[in-house]
Amino acid sequence: MATPSKIVLSPDQKAAYRVEQISPDSAEIASKLLQENHEKYHIFFNQAGFHNHIAHHLLTIFALGASPEVIQRQYDGNKSYQRDQQGADNSVVEDLADPAKFVQYLGPEKYYQDFLLFFRKHMEENGWENTLNEYLFKGDQKSEEMIARLFGGFLHPIIHLGFGVEFQQPAIMCEALAQTAVHGNWMGPFLFGAEKAAKAGRGNVDKPLMEILEEVRTDQNIKTAASWSQGNKMREGTFTYALDEIINHTAQFVATEDTLEEKMAEMIQVNTYFTAAAQRPPHRVKFDFLSMHAVNMTVFFAALLSPRSPVPGRGRARLLEMAARASLALYASRACPALLPAEVASYAPARAGDGWAALGARARGLADDGHAAKMLRALRHAETCCRKWEGGAKGAAWPIRGDMWLKVAHMGMDSVEAGGPHWVRNAGFQEAWDGVPLRDAEAQL
Repeated sequence: MATPSKIVLSPDQKAAYRVEQISPDSAEIASKLLQENHEKYHIFFNQAGFHNHIAHHLLTIFALGASPEVIQRQYDGNKSYQRDQQGADNSVVEDLADPAKFVQYLGPEKYYQDFLLFFRKHMEENGWENTLNEYLFKGDQKSEEMIARLFGGFLHPIIHLGFGVEFQQPAIMCEALAQTAVHGNWMGPFLFGAEKAAKAGRGNVDKPLMEILEEVRTDQNIKTAASWSQGNKMREGTFTYALDEIINHTAQFVATEDTLEEKMAEMIQVNTYFTAAAQRPPHRVKFDFLSMHAVNMTVFFAALLSPRSPVPGRGRARLLEMAARASLALYASRACPALLPAEVASYAPARAGDGWAALGARARGLADDGHAAKMLRALRHAETCCRKWEGGAKGAAWPIRGDMWLKVAHMGMDSVEAGGPHWVRNAGFQEAWDGVPLRDAEAQL
């Protein structure tokens, strides 16, 4: 049984998307290696805050049916550069039980092990559902500080939490909460500002997300707020020079408890569209690395928004609103790249005969840190979620429909298998594409 200190996967593991057959040996080795990662390695593999993706990678390829040998090989390929944990400070762990002191420790990565042990103890005493509610959804100072940080780090904390909830692994949830706690709160002014604007009825509240995306794309103040020289283009660009504009646009997206499923499909559609269609011919097809995270995040909302979710009532709608708004801010901070739907519609896959199963086999064997496999699984889930709405008035205008989901998956796998760079970073800037090879003459005809 999985506990706050023990990771246990099973061949019949529930997941938003998984292959039908998973071997007991794969479940055993994945559990063992995830446990080693949980106990041994820091959530950041360097001092610059680059994330340890081992948990994401192994859980994804496990769900995609990877053999024990592939799981071990992928783990070995990524453990070599991880940082060891240094152990917790019991005096800090004791301080964290005091809400006033808790918020004082938020931010610095040196407290990761302390937060990890604290959340483990809290879950053991109170259960993981109560712990998530207390530290993310309660609405007091500490939980508001935490929920803003949940969308920091370019969505890594919410992705990590999603893995824990989807696979029902409290130990992974402890990692996610501790990871959240050691991120900065620079998303807070945007997320809470958009909430305030929505409540005030500023603009056309509850506009389709695809329309809001188009408004963001064509807003010149937003488009020019980020510059190539900036390090964190969202924080230093979009939120510094166009905060009011991005708040006003994104505040128009509103979800309710009655519209969760449809609004989730809208977010999936939009995030996939601005990731797949942001191409720059005649360069080869590549996906933006940061935008890709917005796609990868979507698979977890089936679990997070479920009636069985630990997220309470209105909290589910709020979480979805924050995720969709954060996704649009992510797109904006890439300098609002031009979106070319024909690049998706007319795409000719390198191996056109490959269906979802073959693509999954390619993804789980790829020598990377798991981003491609995560995207493949998220896209397979996205196809299922969005199909229901494609025949409706709103869905009829969506640019990703029918077999185009499979085309997007082919685009993603072909692009990473074609050689470096696997991804572009900041797709709205020409400089991002300078190192991307051109399509060959035959492909351009």
